[in-house]
Parts: sequence; C-alpha cells; structure tokens
Amino acid sequence: MAKFVLAGKADCPLYAQAERLADTLQRTLPSFKVHKIPVLPSEWERWLELTCNKNGWKHEESPLIWRELVEQGGKGMILGGYNDFVDHCQVYYGVTSKIPDDELETIVAENLETQLNLIAEEQYRLSLIHPCNVWITGALCLTSQILIPFLLSDEAFPDVQTVALHLLHLSGDEEDMQTLKLDTEDLALGLLYRVTVHTDLEQAFHEAHVVILLDDFNADSENESDEARKQRVKNLSERYREYGRLIDGRADKEVKVIVSGMSFVNMRCSLLVESAPSINSHQFVAIASQLVNEVRAVLADKLCVMPSDVMDVIVWGNISGRFVIDLRWAKVFNYPGAIRVPPSFSQPVLRVLYDRKWLETEFKPLVHQRRQVLLSNTGREAAISATNGILQVLKAWHGAYGPDKFFSVGITCTDFYNLPHDIIISAPVTWTEGKWSLLKGVTVEGKMLEELNLCANELQQVWHNTHTHTK
Repeated sequence: MAKFVLAGKADCPLYAQAERLADTLQRTLPSFKVHKIPVLPSEWERWLELTCNKNGWKHEESPLIWRELVEQGGKGMILGGYNDFVDHCQVYYGVTSKIPDDELETIVAENLETQLNLIAEEQYRLSLIHPCNVWITGALCLTSQILIPFLLSDEAFPDVQTVALHLLHLSGDEEDMQTLKLDTEDLALGLLYRVTVHTDLEQAFHEAHVVILLDDFNADSENESDEARKQRVKNLSERYREYGRLIDGRADKEVKVIVSGMSFVNMRCSLLVESAPSINSHQFVAIASQLVNEVRAVLADKLCVMPSDVMDVIVWGNISGRFVIDLRWAKVFNYPGAIRVPPSFSQPVLRVLYDRKWLETEFKPLVHQRRQVLLSNTGREAAISATNGILQVLKAWHGAYGPDKFFSVGITCTDFYNLPHDIIISAPVTWTEGKWSLLKGVTVEGKMLEELNLCANELQQVWHNTHTHTK
C-alpha cells in the first residue's frame, strides 16, 4: 500500500495542486492513500523546522511530501516538494494534473477557511473545559513520582472532570522534567487533561486550585555547621516567601495549599501564609502523617501488633522539631491480650499499655530514633508515608470522610489554648464541607499544656531566626 503525507501552508497554491492530484489518485487506485496536513501560514516555518529536525530531513518550501513506509514499519521517506510529487505520479502512475487558475484560487481559499474554522472549533471546545489546576513543586523528588498516579484519581478529586498537572522543579534538569512529563502522559489516566513542566517561576501557580509543595531543605550531612544551617534557612525562607507572593497574586482565591516534607515543615507553611495575605490562612496545611506514622509504628512494636492496628494517635506541636504525643484517643485492634477479641473490636491504647515508665522515658526517643534511622539510611524523605498523608488530606478536603474522622495536621493557630497567634502548629482536626475545624471535645491542660507551650516557644524562636537570617 502506498500512503503519502501532504503537508503545506493552507494558502499555498502548490499545496492545493498536490492535494487535487492526490485526490485523483486515491479515487482511481485502491492501494493509494493520502493524509493531508494543512498548516496555518503563520505556523508553517516552525512546523516545518520541527518536522525536518525530527526526521533528519532538509526542506525549505511548501508543500512537504513524504511517503509512509507502512508495510516496512520504518520511518517516513521524504519525496520532496510539489514538482517531485508530480514527477513521481507521472512516472509510477502515468497521471498528471493541471488546475485552472480560477479553480485553484477557490481551493486555496477553501483550505485556509477550513483550517481557520477547525482551529476556532478546537478553541471553543477547549474553552468549555475547566480543569482543576494542580501544581507540584519539587516535582523530581521521589514523593512526587509516587504521588502522581494516585493524585489523578476520583478519590483525590471526586467532583472534578479533568486535572491539568503542572510540575515545577527549580533548576531542574530539562531532560529529566521532559521524561517525567512523558511518563505521566503514558499513564493514560482518564482524569488527566494535560501536563506542563517548569524549571523557573515565570508561569508558577497561575490559576492554581491545589498547590502541593515538596521542596525540602534537608541538611547535606549530620554534622552541619551553624553557618551552613543559617544559609540553608535563608535559602528556604527566600524561596517560600516568593512562592507565597506568587500564590497570593496568581492562584485561585479558594486554592488549597499543602506543605509536606521532613525539615522546617511548620516554618515553610508559616512563610507561605505570611506572604499570601489575600488567601484565607485556613487554606494552608502542613502534613504531619510521617510523624504520626512513626508514633504508630513504635507503639505497634511495643504492643506486638501491626502499625495499621494502631489508630487515632494525635501529635501536637512542631512537626519537624519538638512535639507532644497525645494517646488519650488512641486505640488498638487485634491486641494479643489474655482474651482474644474480634478483629473489629478495639481497646484504648492507654488501657492495654501498662508500662508507664516506658511511655515517659523511652517512647519519644524511640520515635526520634526511627526518623533519624530513615534519614541516615536513605538520605531522603519518607516518600510513601508522605504520599499517603497528602492523599488523606485531599480526600478529607473533598468530603471523603465522616465528621468523626480526624487527622493531625499543621494549621494556623487561632485562639486556642492561649497559644501564640499565627504560628503553624500540629493539631487534630476534622473536615466538614471542605473546611477544617479543631477536633471537638479535646482538651489540653496541665503538663500537656506546658509541653505544648514549649513547642509553641520553639516555633516562635524558629520564626524569629528565619527573619533574622534573611535580613
């Protein structure tokens, strides 16, 4: 089978003549097939350059004609321009064609009008599509790559028809970003509308509905010097302030902003809130799921159960620093006590965990140790745990859980327990109709309140140091 491809400027007379000759051959020869690519005059030179570079051809005029080697499975074989096509048809098929000038002008006008109409129809179709714009920063990190397939699901976005995914990694390698783009497109997920990649802030956060910030600033070594730490804090502060300003000026005013990572999580979220004054602070949250899961894992080891059997642990305070573990609501399933209970039956953790000395002296150091082991062994964030936490928050924000389901997340401190205003502090919240609220019925007093005030003081000190280092 002979399959020819005719490409040319939509207003090119030679393209029109080649088109007429190809139509004649296609009507008379069953094995002759033609595919036409009319290109707007304003786009022709760029299209021709890209096509020739892709195939290793050299051609400078309209039309461009090549033969697709359908049966051989190889790449296209260039034939040339109009004269080359006419000669080929005359030699191989004994057919030639000459169009009267007035008819040629009509064909040229019809080609151009048809192409303009098709473009207008496509633009109108696209104008009817309003995708949910999701931006991910630090897009080349492992968390992002694990998150993307799960993010493009009905569970994360139940009321969304399409998602436009915008991947940002400052100073990222362009080839790596393009590879990530292709990998994402190859998932062929129905919710995905398009993927764009960015290595600078020129287009960052335009009309963003969801922003997920994964840029982490972990120390390069365990023995980081004071000067290196100050520089790291300065770089972090500058970047997140710029992020906040851009979100404030470019994002949708109902944007949902999620901060995840291992280092300075509360502070990074605080910088965004401070730099985006026109966005409601309730629309910014910091993910504490990694810390919560580390607490659950340590408790599970102690109770001889699976981490998934430990539920409703609360963590207050600084996600990346000093924190308070609250087990008053925690419960455990499948506890191997003296009496076996059904799998659906739970018991309060504080009722079955009799070793109070372990809770007071060894428990929290073991949680810290677990995180340090992960960082020292892998040198990166707990990517799977972070992904799960981000997805949980997104689902909660979109109403996937009932009013009794609560999560520990970093939120803006507003008038609770006489803590300093406007710091980001981890606390238990529930979501109702897209808005979070502090878990009802939970009280903080006595020793726990004293510890929580120490956490707040640490966060204030970190905040003060941030502003000092960036002056």
